[in-house]
Amino acid sequence: MRTNSPFDAVLLVAFGGPQGLDDIRPFLANVLRGRRVSPERVDEVAHHYELFGGVSPLTALTMGQAQALQAGLRGRGVALPVYVGMRNWHPYLADAFAEMSHKGVRRAIGVLAAAQRSYSGCLQYKENVRDAQIASASAGHPAPDIVYVGDWHEHPGFIAANADHIRQAAATLPPDARARLVFTAHSIPLPMAAKYPYEANLRASAALAAREAGFDDWTLVYQSRSGRPEDPWLEPDVCDYLRTERTKGLDAVVLCPIGFLCDHIEVLFDLDVEAASVCRELGVRMARASTVNLHPRFIDALTDAVLDVYRRYEPGRPLSMAIGHQQA
Repeated sequence: MRTNSPFDAVLLVAFGGPQGLDDIRPFLANVLRGRRVSPERVDEVAHHYELFGGVSPLTALTMGQAQALQAGLRGRGVALPVYVGMRNWHPYLADAFAEMSHKGVRRAIGVLAAAQRSYSGCLQYKENVRDAQIASASAGHPAPDIVYVGDWHEHPGFIAANADHIRQAAATLPPDARARLVFTAHSIPLPMAAKYPYEANLRASAALAAREAGFDDWTLVYQSRSGRPEDPWLEPDVCDYLRTERTKGLDAVVLCPIGFLCDHIEVLFDLDVEAASVCRELGVRMARASTVNLHPRFIDALTDAVLDVYRRYEPGRPLSMAIGHQQA
């Protein structure tokens, strides 16, 4: 560990996911707290998790990302421990802060597990961190100050990881397949989309990944819509898109969930189960690219993002801040 380091640790903030059938309902209660969601919709989503034994791969993959990031930093001469704090399941942010406080961490670099910025993928994470800081301080565990990394949705490593997985998926299709590259991301309400650069970030990531993967024919669609049916959300839905485009001669697709960082339940169900079923029904040949997961080039992107903050403050430690405030 370097002496006089401007930071003591890194905090990777992720969504969280259940780790067994008994976890599903409590986990969904955390996710849906304060939102009006019908019991029927809750049952539907719970069934998605039940199909996979109630275990979301997100937790194991996020832990793997944290370990790889820690190793990547160490390999670049910055030996910072990387902690994981989840918004909706274990290890909760409050648990991460308690451990960090016990280890004497006072300043940390924050990494949000979302490449493109929206309220639900950026600001809400920071609000959850702020609330956990306050709770930690109230419990007698001084919470560390957090300085967040900048945008990395166009980082060459993030783009290269997606492009590599796109090429691998495309190679599984028959040689005569005329495949279109279809990027997917989590849909969000239109009023939210109007306030944040989410769509622009997604299109920037997609355009770069498509070009590096060698695809001219590509589009961006959405998945995982929730909320009331009468509320407008970003469209088209991936399954609606497949049905419409099949009538126009769509032959084959490579689906790339560029709006996600892990192959978790929403990716596994919405694409590998639901979209795959639609493709079989329509006679559309489909291949699905993995999310970035633990791809080395993605870890390079996270490492660079953390080091950018570290180097910026290396001449002097960041000023200490009041609990509930973080630097961007």
